[in-house]
Amino acid sequence: MTKILVVRLGAMGDILHAMPAVDRLRQALPTAEITWILEPRWMPLLAGTGLANHLLPLDRRDLLSIWIAAKWLRKWKPDIAIDFQGLWKSALTSLVSGAERRLGFISKQLREPECGVLYTEVLESKNNHVVLRNLELVARLAPETPTRAIGPKGFPEGKLPEGKFVLAAPYAGWKSKQWPIERYIEIGKRLQQNHQMNLVLNVMPGAELPASEFLWRHESGMEGLIDATHRAHAVLGLDSGPLHLAALLGKPGLALFGPTDPARNGPHGSTVRVLRSPGAATSYKRDNEISESMIRLDVDRVWQSLEEVL
Repeated sequence: MTKILVVRLGAMGDILHAMPAVDRLRQALPTAEITWILEPRWMPLLAGTGLANHLLPLDRRDLLSIWIAAKWLRKWKPDIAIDFQGLWKSALTSLVSGAERRLGFISKQLREPECGVLYTEVLESKNNHVVLRNLELVARLAPETPTRAIGPKGFPEGKLPEGKFVLAAPYAGWKSKQWPIERYIEIGKRLQQNHQMNLVLNVMPGAELPASEFLWRHESGMEGLIDATHRAHAVLGLDSGPLHLAALLGKPGLALFGPTDPARNGPHGSTVRVLRSPGAATSYKRDNEISESMIRLDVDRVWQSLEEVL
């Protein structure tokens, strides 16, 4: 039985982007034993998907967690480690696992190019989008297989509207990728007046939101976000994990993009359309201010595109 270690430690969107490739491994190699090592907070994304036989948590800030993970890997000893992340921390994880075959991308396609010296086999991807690159990386192990619906189930947290609603997660890891929070109020107003729907903003407990009768506040952790995404009629998203979750689940929606390139990081699949300002500069800068290209996406343009989705 082949033992395969999947290395994609984080973050949310990146783990979701790796899931189709791991599903291909699962289908092509049904008897393989697959372990996915990842940061503990992202484990709910894989719960119940059946993609991996084992989920191994690794908290790099906790020496005990590192020791336990390293000891478990050495005892389990995978035959193959696949590094979807391309950083020193992920390449070293592949090496420490003891796997004789360690797969990754060529140096120029890695975020930290020097870590490529730790791989035994490298691939130069011909694709731009991250999902397609990941599928290429497993192609030598697993031939092309039919696309399946994969995704976590989550469980209810907090209160949601009884009728149809549009779900938005207004905060992203980088503030530069966010859309001005006040503009969601007008979108919520128009949804209620024109479609009798609520705009639900999913936030972490304690997060600040403007008070408005046109916004429904939904506080939850990861499991509650997953459940709310399943229940939503559509999504209004940013280049962040919640959007990529919606795309994975096949939800219709609208994605607002600015400083990041949707050709590389956009929602995979056909259910979510992308709106980006003409001439928006691709910078990937993790600024603490909202990008000018996101500010240029005015309410009327966003509403028109969202109505077309609905």
